[in-house]
Amino acid sequence: MATIQNTNSVMYRYAEAYEKLYNRRPRDLRALDEGWVIVNGAKLPLAELDHLTKQLQLEYKQTIANKRNMVGRLIKWFKG
Repeated sequence: MATIQNTNSVMYRYAEAYEKLYNRRPRDLRALDEGWVIVNGAKLPLAELDHLTKQLQLEYKQTIANKRNMVGRLIKWFKG
């Protein structure tokens, strides 16, 4: 059974990752009983939200890496 503190921390991490990636807050994020949450109208178990958060964090890291790579290539092109 999920604790309220654990639920809140998972929801906070999800909201933070979502906002970093999409530059906006999730539309609907709220806790239900016994380890379930509502996210953008979908009912998910807390473990699934934690997994989704990790995927969003990975996607954000990949986006940042792609931007850095592109900037590096542009710098090389302008120097060359």
